[in-house]
Amino acid sequence: MKRPLFALGLGVIAAVLGVLALRNARQSSERPTDTEARLNVLALCDAVQAYRDEHGAYQVAGPTPREVPRGGEAVPFPENDVFHHLGFEPGEKVRFQYEVVVQESPVGEPEVSCLARGDFDGDGLNSVYRVRLDANGMTTPVEVEREGE
Repeated sequence: MKRPLFALGLGVIAAVLGVLALRNARQSSERPTDTEARLNVLALCDAVQAYRDEHGAYQVAGPTPREVPRGGEAVPFPENDVFHHLGFEPGEKVRFQYEVVVQESPVGEPEVSCLARGDFDGDGLNSVYRVRLDANGMTTPVEVEREGE
């Protein structure tokens, strides 16, 4: 009789651990991540370069939405003609603010940065994700300042 009780005890422990693992997986999938920012800044820079290839000039855009989303909450991405003309449509709701900045380098070349800003923990300090376009239209890897903020 001791063996079935032992097996039953192990079964109960395994079931409890399974429920806890499922709950933790569900909670982590509900938490916001920076995947949105990483994918979208790359897509945004690709759209900016495609626009330049077609129209001969870089296009400044944003920041959109007007305020940086806080606390990981998704907010509506407003209709924006500039982003629309670029072909950048991040979805109905976003957890980041997006912007394209064009500046002149010291040698007169345009410097393009595609940015995403978010504030997951709601403390007013933003995470910033940046991709730059070089003179040949190649993108840099994603640079991150204050990841997880």
